[in-house]
Amino acid sequence: QVQLVESGGGLAHPGGSLRLSCAASGFTFSSSSMSWVRQAPGKGLEWVSGIRHDGSGIGYADSVKGRFTIFRDNAKNTLTLQMNSLKPEDTALYYCVRGWGLFGSRGQGTQVTVSS
Repeated sequence: QVQLVESGGGLAHPGGSLRLSCAASGFTFSSSSMSWVRQAPGKGLEWVSGIRHDGSGIGYADSVKGRFTIFRDNAKNTLTLQMNSLKPEDTALYYCVRGWGLFGSRGQGTQVTVSS
């Protein structure tokens, strides 16, 4: 079955960086678009970024554009989100999602907290 395991979250100061990783298994990763979505406390899911199966298309939410970078390694079945210039409003539970959008299969998430 589809398995997505996120890692790399933690506590960062404003302006700091974190790198999230997602290990995928149980499906043909190289044929799937992938996304990162997040859920802040008390709020709904927010799409953060997506990448097409071969990396040919990438998109970002306006809230993270210029600060976050998504990339993938199809040989290793991994998806990565490099997060720079973090802000307190980036605090959320981050999920790796199969597909482009909010509602594909996702993992358990990794918590990112940005605070001074």
